[in-house]
Amino acid sequence: MKNRISSHSDNEAIHNEKENIPSNTSGNRPFSDVLKVNQTRRNVLVGSLATAATTFIAPKAFAFGWPQDKPSHKYPGKKGLVGFEPLSIEDAIIDNTVPSIASEYQYQVLIPWGTPIEPGATEAYDGNPFTRPTSEQACRQIGIGHDGMWFFPHRGRHRFDRYGFYYSNRKGMLCINHEFGRNNHVLGKDAPESLEDVRLSQNVHGVSVVALKSNYNGQWRVVKSPNSRRITVNTPVEFSGPAAKSKLLQNPNGNTALGTVNNCGSGPTPWGTYLTCEENFNGYFGATEGEIFNDSRTEEQLRYGFDFDGFNYGWEFFDKRFDLSDPDYINESNRFGWVVEIDPHDGTQKPVKRTALGRFKHEAIAIAESSTGQIAAYMGDDQRFDYCYKYVSDKPWKQAIKEGKSPLDEGRLFVARFDDDGTGEWLELTINNPILAERFYDQGELLIYARIAADLLGATPMDRPEWTTIGKDGEIYWTLTNNSNRTEPNAANPEAPNNDGHIIRMKDDYLGTYFKWEIFILASSTRETEGVFTDPDAAYADPFGRLFIGTDGGQPDGLQDQLVVFDTTAENPEPKRLLTGVNSDEITGYTVTPDFRTAFINIQHPGNGNPESTNFPAPTDGVTIPRDCTLVITRKDGGIIGS
Repeated sequence: MKNRISSHSDNEAIHNEKENIPSNTSGNRPFSDVLKVNQTRRNVLVGSLATAATTFIAPKAFAFGWPQDKPSHKYPGKKGLVGFEPLSIEDAIIDNTVPSIASEYQYQVLIPWGTPIEPGATEAYDGNPFTRPTSEQACRQIGIGHDGMWFFPHRGRHRFDRYGFYYSNRKGMLCINHEFGRNNHVLGKDAPESLEDVRLSQNVHGVSVVALKSNYNGQWRVVKSPNSRRITVNTPVEFSGPAAKSKLLQNPNGNTALGTVNNCGSGPTPWGTYLTCEENFNGYFGATEGEIFNDSRTEEQLRYGFDFDGFNYGWEFFDKRFDLSDPDYINESNRFGWVVEIDPHDGTQKPVKRTALGRFKHEAIAIAESSTGQIAAYMGDDQRFDYCYKYVSDKPWKQAIKEGKSPLDEGRLFVARFDDDGTGEWLELTINNPILAERFYDQGELLIYARIAADLLGATPMDRPEWTTIGKDGEIYWTLTNNSNRTEPNAANPEAPNNDGHIIRMKDDYLGTYFKWEIFILASSTRETEGVFTDPDAAYADPFGRLFIGTDGGQPDGLQDQLVVFDTTAENPEPKRLLTGVNSDEITGYTVTPDFRTAFINIQHPGNGNPESTNFPAPTDGVTIPRDCTLVITRKDGGIIGS
């Protein structure tokens, strides 16, 4: 077979290289040291999982939730849990200007960048290289940088399931993140030249809430809804939780809190709302007095990666909110880096930033429910040598809602320490700890600078913790994409730098402070197989035992980023390739309809915006600007996705 060398040059060109410059100088024990001790251990998790006996979005959201617990039927698939014939390497690389999919599957292109948020809302942008949308049009169009998402089905009573409701497989609201769009792609030039340019750039970021419906032939389309909307960097938001009233979230000029940006991964709540995660928010800030700012950066600014030019968006030259040199907006940057809750079924409610979940580069969030009804939320901080976190609610979520409180406002935040024996400890980030009380004046400041608090407690530096997802037996999967700054090889990460990444499987009792963990798979172990993949990123575990992984990085053998599927119940899980994308893209986001027969995934930054690389989703012509889009995936025989 071909030489299996994974190159990250394309990936690093697409993403600004500053995104992954480590800012953790704590000196905590590297995870590689722990992993080295455990590289042959595969039996740590044998046995059953032990279980433990303000501003508020609801109750309307609660009335439209979709319970995603284990179905009463198994849906094993005709040929086993993951029985489809995987896409071969040879078939996958025939034409990298369009996606390739396994022979038993088909896809439909949906909501590319520039699609009106509902019919008639505005003109569509079709990728014409000689024009771009106006900033006002962008407010009414699907944004760019499609990433995490979730489908919230319409709920009615004309048919009944075991919960007493019918959840539609043909109609619902899709919440979808728009992570980023570079200036050349969005503006057609290297830097903004006016406030209008900045507003266009800002308005293609954020979140779309869009109503979708399919016909009886399975073709999906955008439909009208009073709740369809765009949420951008300039949308009014609210803060809730322990840090909501902190002086560190107030600016001297008293400006209103606005917006969300660099929305990466996501997750649903049991009460039917959408959680969107702000990741590389630091890159949108710059300093018009660059050298002065860089020479006077605080410990907090350094730990969160702020510098004078950010990711070169240039917003700071036309929008003072993003100018780190402007004393009137001294705390504006503290307003980003949060998990934001959105009600997909009520467009009148403001998005709410939940400060109890801590401020860092949130990649995604997965919520598990304990036997007591309390929730545990698992979150990764996506940067080299940063950490894994867990939040536990104080009360059962149903009780909190009945009391008019959010389950995401009152609870405890923890950071993970991984130990050599396959166990680990959750370290609580609380002002009641004397170590943290000496550094922070209250819980609000601690949460705003959660990274520094985690440093002080000795958390384990990880290899870019990204998505989390909950498996069929309650286990938690963590994708660790890569770490090119690793300098010492070991048996678990045999390359230095480590370009391939791995996936960890964790067993946790949700409410406690101890857990067990194992390496689910090292991506490097697939290099000599037909199922080769690297750089695991997006993750979704279905209730039957399948794990879907989207990749983000240079793949071996001429492959583009891909969607692979694992049977997690197998003794030696192997990836099966379901789909590959187009030149220089990323495969990300994953959600399904309630019957698990329709899946949605995203093609992000196809061709890195270069029409000479691909014109997808337009026909190949070498001219049309490629546009991020969603793919609707179905089996040709109408079966369960992944089977």
